[in-house]
Amino acid sequence: MIKIDTPKDVDFIISKLEEAGYEAYAVGGCVRDSILGRNPADWDITTSAMPNEVKKLFKATIDTGIQHGTVTVMLNHVGYEVTTYRIDGEYTDHRRPDQVSFTRNLSEDLKRRDFTINAMAYNNSKGLVDLYGGAEDLRNKIIRCVGDPDERFDEDALRIMRAVRFAAQLGFSIDEATRKAVKSHVKDLKNVSVERIETELTKLLLSDNPEEIEELYDLGISSVILPEFDRCMVTEQNTPYHKFDVGHHIREVLKNVPATKVFRYAALFHDIGKPEVRTTDENGVDHFKGHNEVSKNMAEKILRRLKMDNATIQDVCKIVYWHDYGISGDIRKNTLRKALNKMGPEYFDAYIIIRKADMLGQSDYKEKEKKQLLEEIIRMHDEIILSQDALSLKDLKIGGQDLIELGVKKGPVMGEILKALLERVMDDPELNEREKLVNLVKNEYARELLEDN
Repeated sequence: MIKIDTPKDVDFIISKLEEAGYEAYAVGGCVRDSILGRNPADWDITTSAMPNEVKKLFKATIDTGIQHGTVTVMLNHVGYEVTTYRIDGEYTDHRRPDQVSFTRNLSEDLKRRDFTINAMAYNNSKGLVDLYGGAEDLRNKIIRCVGDPDERFDEDALRIMRAVRFAAQLGFSIDEATRKAVKSHVKDLKNVSVERIETELTKLLLSDNPEEIEELYDLGISSVILPEFDRCMVTEQNTPYHKFDVGHHIREVLKNVPATKVFRYAALFHDIGKPEVRTTDENGVDHFKGHNEVSKNMAEKILRRLKMDNATIQDVCKIVYWHDYGISGDIRKNTLRKALNKMGPEYFDAYIIIRKADMLGQSDYKEKEKKQLLEEIIRMHDEIILSQDALSLKDLKIGGQDLIELGVKKGPVMGEILKALLERVMDDPELNEREKLVNLVKNEYARELLEDN
């Protein structure tokens, strides 16, 4: 017999409802995660009590979704959603029921849920209520729809994304009947808001198995929500530096970056532009010149399409643009300083992370040389930082007020002089002394630039 350790507040709510003559159970994801030994993010409760009956039993409640039967009960500054057993009406938009009706029958409520592993209920008095084999599917690591999968996906197309997301999060497989139904209903994803799509895609990417992104392609899902990825899955990389096509290379890189939103999306999009720029030389070798910039531009477009926040877009695009810096091997301290100036020194650690992950997804051709080059870049970077070399205008030992004292008026010319001085200092850090910079302005810039004033 399965025993679940439910929180005291959850026990209190369930007991209070039972004492009043109603049924009540913890339900859904909290039951699933508890059986798996995971810590549930929240605890949802389902009950035979009507919303107004729930409100009468508890002092502090919030009508969070009362039209759909949900009342939030507040206990010890924590909210617990208590939802009346319900029957969903027709789903004409493939997303939400046109209407819901309440019922006193638990089985009616459970059979409307998406997957068997999410259709289990539990309380201490009755134990586990598992009408659809959810516990067995947990043991077998299977994602399977409750009842007819065609009906479940026809009701709510978002369940298509949820199936893949749960498989990635739990390390499960999707059963064949459910897979077949997914393929039949992917077109209905166009009825789902991009915000919902982004939420599920992000959860998939942040899971322990981000390589399950390939399932989106295999099931036809990405053809609707991310067609750019489909092109990557059929774009070969006929070059000794690679052993995978673009899409499978992306899959490998995803596995080797930290599980953060920025890094996982940067990994997803770092080569997304390769199909756009691919050329093949007379020897049959593929080249992808400029793919970093094209990928950056495509990443920004896709992320805006997904309505991602601006901060994430900025960080992802920066990492995508710089991910393959240094592959030519022609790196010196002065060029590295200038790269850090454009990149932003704060992104260097992110560059190293994506660069290492990128290399792990490549072939072992010249692997030793690539590692040595990256180590040399890191060494030069560390020396630059230790020496406090100037990497931006704020690091110059001369500023706008100094130029004003030299007769330079505020305006574009002042900015041009400071930029020119920074370029000189990044080439030769020893020039970054006030006296030397003043002399540079007097001797090399004053005559031609001050005349413009």
